[in-house]
Amino acid sequence: DNIDEKLINIDCLTYAGNSDNLKNYESNKHYTFYNNRIGDEKNVSQIFLNEKPRAIINFAAESHVDRSILGPEEFFKTNVMETLSLLTVSKNYVSNLEADKKNKFKFIHISTDEVFGSLSAQEQPFNENNQYKPNSPYAASKAASDHLVRSYFKTYGFPCIISHCSNNYGPYQYPEKLIPLMIINAINSIKLPIYGKGDQIRDWLHVSDHCEAIKTILEKGQVFETYNIGGSNEIKNIDIVKTICDELDALLPHPEGRSYSDFISFVSDRPGHDKRYAIDSTKIQEKLNWRPKISFKKGITDTIKWYLENSEWLHKIKNKNYDGWVNKNYNNR
Repeated sequence: DNIDEKLINIDCLTYAGNSDNLKNYESNKHYTFYNNRIGDEKNVSQIFLNEKPRAIINFAAESHVDRSILGPEEFFKTNVMETLSLLTVSKNYVSNLEADKKNKFKFIHISTDEVFGSLSAQEQPFNENNQYKPNSPYAASKAASDHLVRSYFKTYGFPCIISHCSNNYGPYQYPEKLIPLMIINAINSIKLPIYGKGDQIRDWLHVSDHCEAIKTILEKGQVFETYNIGGSNEIKNIDIVKTICDELDALLPHPEGRSYSDFISFVSDRPGHDKRYAIDSTKIQEKLNWRPKISFKKGITDTIKWYLENSEWLHKIKNKNYDGWVNKNYNNR
């Protein structure tokens, strides 16, 4: 929460962006926000010249698989071409740094476990040496951006690090993703759409643990290395939803005396749906001494409470095209 050095935030505020999420930092002299696309090379170059960053962490991405199936083009524009623009600007910026600053500079590229494809129940979790086998347009776009980052290291000696995280959850998550969608639909007595039988398995990582891992990589990570970041919480989607329903039954009993699990509805599975993701975080644990601290039980309870206590935030989100898209692509299936 405490910012003790200058933090520059560049964000173009797409449908999922929300400047209110960082409202508490607006008056902090160490924080500056720029409403800009990372593909705008002229403006980003000027920002770098003005602000002189010691490192760049690239979170920017279109990240929702369902949207990538319906419209892959935007994913490749943002995740590939605009990442290429950011790499180009960053490389030019670093080339003009003094030797000591150049040697300390890092470009950290945030990727996903989805680039590795799908695991069977018997296979070992993904490690950093797994072959890329992306199965969705989203995963393919992230795999392509990873290859770009690697090429900039191999070709230009540009100081890059890549991290692959498992499914994140926690406060402020845009409610098209599984956990916030289920919480919000449930408290509004809307059906809870589960793809197929809900037997897809994901490894869940609390966003705070992910942030701590990225901070650790920034401080201790080696160029050029890749680090897998997982929560060691492999859980079926249907069990996630049932857990949310059980928690809500206790925290916010339904006004009609029903269980929230009554709203579970199984819908047609999405095309190419990966069966299982799992992350082996041994490398970052042993090399950088990072481990997840938040248990899933505590994390999911705290997350549900956050959404229940932040109705004003939800109201603003629901006015930003959430209702229309979700109703069209989930609830009416």
